[in-house]
Amino acid sequence: MPIEVGVSESKIRTQEIRRYHIRYPISAYTFPSDARIEGAWFDDEYLHVKLMDGRILSVPLSWIPTLRDAEPAQREKFEISRDRRWIIWDPDISGINEEIRIADYLGPAEEH
Repeated sequence: MPIEVGVSESKIRTQEIRRYHIRYPISAYTFPSDARIEGAWFDDEYLHVKLMDGRILSVPLSWIPTLRDAEPAQREKFEISRDRRWIIWDPDISGINEEIRIADYLGPAEEH
């Protein structure tokens, strides 16, 4: 049975709107564009990245062939960028030429 346009549709729309109390200010939340790296480590299958807000992101090595194919000792020779958004491997030190921007693995960021 189709919904009548007008009053019925208006009632449906107002019933779907809910308002919630916001417990913390927006500045207390971390969004992908603001995520900062605290540290990183590897196991046989994943690159694990600890973010400064306490989250841990695990990226499958199969997504990053240069790291997957590298020796474990080579993977450990990385640096975290000054802005704490990138993990960088220097080919002269590690033999790996790779840079990972952590925001790329956190999902789509909304435009503000």
